[in-house]
Amino acid sequence: MKVFLRPLLGVWLLVLSATIAGAEDRPRIVAVNYPLQYFAERLLDDTAEVLMPVPADVDPSFWRPSIADISMIQSADLILLNGAGFATWVDRVSLPRSKLTNTAKAFEDQFIVTESITHSHGDGGEHSHEGLASYTWLDPLLASMQAEAVADAIISRGLADAQSVNARLATLQADLAALDQQARASLAGLQGVAMIATHPRYQYLAQRYNLSIISLEWEAGVTPNEAQIADLRALVADSGARVLIWEAAPPAEAREVASGLGLQNVVFSPLAHGPEENDFVGLFSRSLALMSDVSLR
Repeated sequence: MKVFLRPLLGVWLLVLSATIAGAEDRPRIVAVNYPLQYFAERLLDDTAEVLMPVPADVDPSFWRPSIADISMIQSADLILLNGAGFATWVDRVSLPRSKLTNTAKAFEDQFIVTESITHSHGDGGEHSHEGLASYTWLDPLLASMQAEAVADAIISRGLADAQSVNARLATLQADLAALDQQARASLAGLQGVAMIATHPRYQYLAQRYNLSIISLEWEAGVTPNEAQIADLRALVADSGARVLIWEAAPPAEAREVASGLGLQNVVFSPLAHGPEENDFVGLFSRSLALMSDVSLR
């Protein structure tokens, strides 16, 4: 045994060194939200490290990166931006222009202007929604254009083989086209129906599928207070709304409040953060299925 141990140990060390070197040689891509991370991962298939560094309890739109976060992002090979005003920290941090890709640039003429509402989210600090609706990926057709922009950025920077990336892009865009078809079927019966969302996330979904959605400013997963309930009651009376869309599963007490006002509760994840289970396409599809189950009798 002693005769073979040293040679085997040497071989093992060589394999380990090669593995570590290969991991270190992998390109690093940073995305400002989960959809872009998902698109990049689908397109690269483990040939690169793809990160979305925002903590799970912070709104990615208004996250404030630490100095260490900024250093890590600056060292990345590619930084994927959402555009449409998403990730406000980008405008306050010096980032290398050569590494930036605005994935929404091709459809800036379709951006939705929003009203100004100031409030806060977790430790993201006080902020305003003034300017543009930014959850562009909730329109599967715009998401497909963003996926194509990610693919173009990967290929133009030589981060992966063009033929492989384009083949994966075709599969990804087919999945997004299937989501669009599911959305058209699932949401057709809700056209003309007044709905309320607990947060202004769904403007692009509403625009694409001709939905009427009024937005509140409630925190995800939190029971509304008495003032918020009063606002909801008044909004229901004024609009005749019949559906309440939650961005995260609400407490049972909150569901009961909504049901007592004649509203049907539906959870539709806006997907800025990665889900604990399933993936972008799977969870989007599940949300559409929940919408299609709404009964308007």
